[in-house]
Amino acid sequence: QKKSKKSSETLTFKRPEGMHREVYALLYSDKKDAPPLLPSDTTQGYRTVKAKLGSKKVRPWKWMPFTNPARKDGAMFYHWRRAAEEGKDYPFARFNKTVQVPVYSEQEYQMYLHDDAWTKAETDHLFDLARRFDLRFVVIHDRYDHQQFKKRSVEDLKERYYHICAKLANIRAAPGTDLKIPVFDAGHERRRKEQLERLYNRTPEQVAEEEYLIQELRKIETRKKEREKRTQDLQKLITAADTTTEQRRAERKAPKKKLPQKKETEKPAVPETAGIKFPDFKSAGVTLRSQRMKLPSSVGQKKIKALEQMLMELGVDLNPMPTEEIVQMFNELRSDLVLLYELKQAFANCEYELQMLRHRYEALAKAGSIGPLSAEGTHPDGQAGLGIEEGKGDAKDQIIDVVGAPLTPNSVRRKVVGAEQGALRSPTQMP
Repeated sequence: QKKSKKSSETLTFKRPEGMHREVYALLYSDKKDAPPLLPSDTTQGYRTVKAKLGSKKVRPWKWMPFTNPARKDGAMFYHWRRAAEEGKDYPFARFNKTVQVPVYSEQEYQMYLHDDAWTKAETDHLFDLARRFDLRFVVIHDRYDHQQFKKRSVEDLKERYYHICAKLANIRAAPGTDLKIPVFDAGHERRRKEQLERLYNRTPEQVAEEEYLIQELRKIETRKKEREKRTQDLQKLITAADTTTEQRRAERKAPKKKLPQKKETEKPAVPETAGIKFPDFKSAGVTLRSQRMKLPSSVGQKKIKALEQMLMELGVDLNPMPTEEIVQMFNELRSDLVLLYELKQAFANCEYELQMLRHRYEALAKAGSIGPLSAEGTHPDGQAGLGIEEGKGDAKDQIIDVVGAPLTPNSVRRKVVGAEQGALRSPTQMP
């Protein structure tokens, strides 16, 4: 019995949860064999396939000498090659590509290529090195005779070479042909290498400062987009309030018979953010007037509570008698109250932004990086008082991000108090 229990325990393996049956079959089998490296369900393989040997004779190979056309020293090498290819050129000689360096005459040099900073001998030496080293200017600069000639940089050598090539191309070109003249900007190359050297020689403190500035720039851009979005929303609310007022005045002045027609034809488009958009029950069937008084799901709980509180302050019943006129007036009142609530919230956000910027400006003025602020909010020289970004850029402790993200109206008072306390600290400790 003990042996049978042990054998049953060793033979049973449970598949882990979440693993597919096919994947588990690759890991384990009844014979405990390792998973195959190659597919084994094919009938053809190394065991059955035999080598197909033809009846032709084997082509003979021969150990023969050869020369490389790329070498001019006449070196002789040996390798195995088919006997039928004896006497043919080296097959890899076609990969030996050389640069065609132009050649100029004495008359061309004196007429077109003369330069006071370069002598004829120095120019000849440059072109000789260009032919020898295939325009590898780093090697040319290393092999350049700086003792006999003036010391030149790599950019100077390149500029002289490509200038001569462009001159010769213009001189020798046929009239009316479209030339592709090589141009080398030595000044740009020098500035590029200088900038690269400065970038390479940065200290860890400079790298950390640059990363910090990049992060701050991203924050400023994000908050700028948020401010633009809030400005657009505020403009929509103002437009909606003006549109609703004009619509109400038009409804009061128009006669009752023409009121439905004007609602259909001359009703201005109200933005979606204005007030509450109540659903229209136009489907067939019986509906209750009280259903038209229910707030849609798009209105959040925060707005619903604020709306109920304002209605209670005005002494309006939250569930009035649902007659046709009362339903219409009640819905219009709630829509106007929601619009008023949104306008108050936007106004509180703007007030908080202005207060926070003023406190930051006062903190910077105390630190001495910006001039004092007058009573009208302007500099003594007539500039805007909130021009913080126009202050001294050399001060490391100057605050970069002057755009604060406004919070909800409930937290405005708490944040303003914190900003007043923060104004007494140094600019580097400002939030």
